[in-house]
Amino acid sequence: MHPFTYTRVSDTRAALDAGRRGGRYIAGGTTLVDLMRETVERPESLIDISGLPLREVGVTERGGLRIGALVTMAEAAAHPKVRTLHPVISEALELSASAQLRNMATIGGNIMQRTRCTYFRDVTADCNKRVPGSGCAARQGYNRTHAILGTSDACVATHPSDVAVAFAALEARVHLLGPDGARQVPFADFLLRPGRTPDREQALGQGELITTVEIPALPRPLRSGYLKVRDRQSYEFALTSAAVALHVRGGLIREAKVAAGGVGTVPWKLPAVERHLIGERPSEALWAAAAARAADGARPLQHNRFKAELLKRTVERQLRTVGGTK
Repeated sequence: MHPFTYTRVSDTRAALDAGRRGGRYIAGGTTLVDLMRETVERPESLIDISGLPLREVGVTERGGLRIGALVTMAEAAAHPKVRTLHPVISEALELSASAQLRNMATIGGNIMQRTRCTYFRDVTADCNKRVPGSGCAARQGYNRTHAILGTSDACVATHPSDVAVAFAALEARVHLLGPDGARQVPFADFLLRPGRTPDREQALGQGELITTVEIPALPRPLRSGYLKVRDRQSYEFALTSAAVALHVRGGLIREAKVAAGGVGTVPWKLPAVERHLIGERPSEALWAAAAARAADGARPLQHNRFKAELLKRTVERQLRTVGGTK
């Protein structure tokens, strides 16, 4: 681990002042410290923001849900409002990491976490995300766990967060605070596809802080849930996953929110699946037909071709679980 300076701040103004000077924010540290230990990340300055007042979970005036950036994964998963309004968020969090990590890691840090691509974490391997212009060893290497959606010639690494898939499905917004004031970014625009600049992963400006993740008010009743398919039952990243939320009224699906994880360079919204569901009656045939669109546009690599079919089956299974049949 390389030498660094450490500053602990207790208010947002001090945090922004320090961030403006180029420091890296840290709270739970469950990802950044690992990367520093492996010399993948070498920040010269760390700003500890764990003391900032960003730990509230609440309902907005319009019935949306707001989760503070420093709420831990465990706290968010257990919160009654989260469990009642959006079980998909609680389930995604509870299927992530270990209990010890969930007690430390924050919501803001979780969506900011970097890929688990082995080539990214091997400082001897070519990786455009780590060293721009060096190449992507995964494209010709062992790529079983890599992305089939949203890839580019520069990068095929998946985004590892489970709860980010739920946020993508629910069309959340990320509230930011920076030297130039506050702003909001749709979750779909916050995490960036690699394109030609895979080293730029989030739509954050210099010194900006995540303050809150907000889920908009959605029609009620809303059934939701998260399914994660992985090589082992616990403490493993997804091969595929599906976050599904359905509003069924009068026997018809009025709203459908569906996103996938483990297959995209970012959490992958599935609008073709959603469109196939709207206005239809829940049925086994509908779930299968909608899920058949889940892998549209996939570009599999040598070792992960199985993911396209696995994704369709994952989405179909979760549609059936959430929506049932009549």
